[in-house]
Amino acid sequence: MISVPEPVGADLLGELPPATEVVVWDGHCAAPPEADGIEMFVGPYNAPAPEADVLAGLPRLRVIQLLSAGVEPWLPVVPDGVQLCNGRGIHGASTAELAFAGMLASLRDLPAYLAAQGEHRWERRTSGGLDGRRVLVIGAGDIGGRIADAARLFGAEVTLVGRTARDGVRASAELPRLVPEHEVVALAVPLTADTDRLVDARFLASMPDGALLVNVARGSVVDTGALVAELRTGRLRAFLDVTDPEPLPAEHSLWDVPNLLLTPHVGGGTRGWKRRAYGLAGEQFRRLVAGEPLHNRVAAGY
Repeated sequence: MISVPEPVGADLLGELPPATEVVVWDGHCAAPPEADGIEMFVGPYNAPAPEADVLAGLPRLRVIQLLSAGVEPWLPVVPDGVQLCNGRGIHGASTAELAFAGMLASLRDLPAYLAAQGEHRWERRTSGGLDGRRVLVIGAGDIGGRIADAARLFGAEVTLVGRTARDGVRASAELPRLVPEHEVVALAVPLTADTDRLVDARFLASMPDGALLVNVARGSVVDTGALVAELRTGRLRAFLDVTDPEPLPAEHSLWDVPNLLLTPHVGGGTRGWKRRAYGLAGEQFRRLVAGEPLHNRVAAGY
């Protein structure tokens, strides 16, 4: 038996093994009578994880499949012996697309042109672009790899950074030396103990004058107070799709700092994501029943 958090999910799972039962349940309302038979629980997207005792009370549960790439809210509630799988690949293209759109919009001064349009001013500006820019992409997974590929297509010199060095990827231990050498820094890392507040005051101070910070990872990867202080000087620019706190309170100082382009965590919110998401869940369930290895298995928080 597989559970999905919304009725549309049942329609998008694809062909399932014979006699498979599908139950609609998000783990937050009262458990349905069939809950004791659930082997795979598909977690709700953009919603809190259920309480730990809810999932621990499912005697046949073997897999929790998420519809998001990030897993940090779920780690404390996964029962012993249950495999957690993330949604890598579901939102990769759309999130990288937004990161790239924000990067180009900032480098080509589109916010300034929008302001001029509102004031009916025909005002040309000499802006940069990506050709010849040095771009540092921190996070060598699906999203980071796509950002890097797109930037290269537009002539940027790209350095890709991961936890450890490998072919085409530099190690995160090299960041103190790499950051000052790059004019654009894009963040596409999971939130872990190692990446929480990775971009702090020292990191920001090491970025060259006029550099651009792009964050489509998690808000807590950046020290918000340090970023606000730096942006107020006018020395750096930023594009953020995620913030800390989130949602960003209306009275927060981040709204009013200069040189910032902000979107409300919509990287994965494009049409078609549910088809990709539940298609993955259906494939995972078929693999589970067949005894085949699952995709996107999470280990050590990744």
